[in-house]
Amino acid sequence: MAKRHKRFEALEKRPVNQDGYVTEWPEVGMIAMGSPNDPKPSIKIKDGVIVEMDGRTRDEFDFNELFIAKYGINTKVAEEMMAMSAVDIARMIVDINVPREKVVRVFSGLTPAKIAAVIDELNVVEMMMGVQKMRARRTPANQAHVTNTQDNPVLMAADAAEATCYGFAEIETTVAVFNYGPFNALALLIGGQVGRPGVLWQDSLEESIELELGMRGLTAYAETVSVYGTERVFIDGDDTPWSKGFLASAYASRGIKMRFTSGTGSEVQMGYAEGKSMLYLEIKCIMLTKAAGVQGLQNGSISCIGVPAGVPGGIRAVLGENLVTACLDLENASGNDQTFSHSDMRRTARLLMQFLPGTDFITSGYSATPNKDNMFAGSNVDIDDIDDWLIIQRDLKVDAGLVPSSEEKIVEVRNKAARAMQAVFTELGLPAITDEEVEAATYAHSSDDMPPRDKVRDTKAAQDILKRGITGLDVIKALAKQGFADVANSVLSIQKQRVAGDYLHTSTIFDTDFNPIAAVNDLNDYQGPGTGYRAEGERWKQLQTIRQAIRPEDL
Repeated sequence: MAKRHKRFEALEKRPVNQDGYVTEWPEVGMIAMGSPNDPKPSIKIKDGVIVEMDGRTRDEFDFNELFIAKYGINTKVAEEMMAMSAVDIARMIVDINVPREKVVRVFSGLTPAKIAAVIDELNVVEMMMGVQKMRARRTPANQAHVTNTQDNPVLMAADAAEATCYGFAEIETTVAVFNYGPFNALALLIGGQVGRPGVLWQDSLEESIELELGMRGLTAYAETVSVYGTERVFIDGDDTPWSKGFLASAYASRGIKMRFTSGTGSEVQMGYAEGKSMLYLEIKCIMLTKAAGVQGLQNGSISCIGVPAGVPGGIRAVLGENLVTACLDLENASGNDQTFSHSDMRRTARLLMQFLPGTDFITSGYSATPNKDNMFAGSNVDIDDIDDWLIIQRDLKVDAGLVPSSEEKIVEVRNKAARAMQAVFTELGLPAITDEEVEAATYAHSSDDMPPRDKVRDTKAAQDILKRGITGLDVIKALAKQGFADVANSVLSIQKQRVAGDYLHTSTIFDTDFNPIAAVNDLNDYQGPGTGYRAEGERWKQLQTIRQAIRPEDL
């Protein structure tokens, strides 16, 4: 055996070398951008109808292309915009003298292949400049995952309260055991409003159950409605763009905010990439979302992140998909959720491309628990990283959507959320939550710190919530009757917003007084230095006031 160089032996033990890497393989779609099999941009329009797009005639379109051609491209400007060179459009994205609305108009007339060509002209710094200008909402925000391996509802409520106390505008849960779904929704409904009135919450389950929970007022939004870039992958999921559009209208007609989900690499992962690049296929997903009339998209590779992360330029392509979403005037929940690397440097590098310019939701799933409790397969950042996140914001004077909190405040909101869950369970006749559980949830780090619950009784009771027809109004009455009037009023305020419909506008979140902050009243106005969102005034004071900082009066 050849003698080894000691530095290479040491290097091979580094975390970064526990990750997987592959060379490009265009034939199966293992290429981030610019596959030789990607089509060349083209368009022909006759009597207002697209009869050719990206080298294919209308009779050759698959159903994705037909849907995009019919609903996703502005035929009134398409020929004009397609005539522009890709590099000129790319320069418009970066140019601070070109307003956002002009870029949005150009992108409304581009085909998938043309958009791919535009993005390929940009390096990652230029893409970040573009994201800063093109995101829909002026004010950046963040979303958290709140789950645990035991589906323990009292711990979940406490974790939701802690997460929202740190400033998350949205929180999302899923289950270890499917039948727990209604309990998890209830935990986020109650705990979330304790930590931050105005938070939106969702429960990632099978789509019909998600819709039912939303209709009952037990959740406030949905985002796990997936779209794909090739017809074969869609068909394998028993779906079409039309069925997804119908589902989106079902949510919207009932006052429930929703966005689609897609991600670079999904078609490769499912084996039907048709030899196209990951970004080209993802652009089709983004255009399908726009064509369906949905206000936003969760993308940034999401659960497929290991695929682009293994090929050259893959993380650049992930940033590219976030930029395309913004240029098509959609809300962007920009990923940074599923873990993909053993290397702290790599996962931070992947994060900073959204963290620094800001997106509508910088993470679409910051784990509000230790990753061992994250039922979304772990996150790129978790609760044990919270101090790092807050200090990086302070170091760089960047508002990445989170705010410092004291240990005393976190203990207070966790305890209140646990007690509120205990009260609601009592009032609704659900299996009792003991004082021991409340105490444990108040101070717990993970589900290992919780006493066991009777899982059989809990799963039956969770399903009984659906059978009994329990709604958000029942929860409001239970909270009020048990002495949690402020939490009851917060839950009621969300139900009122369902009727008003204001949070169906693009990129809507609420402040703590339930005022909507959206692209219609908080439109991104960045056009270079001195413009756009800035961390300043009281917000900057809040961001810099970390608990670790020594004050003059402490000396």
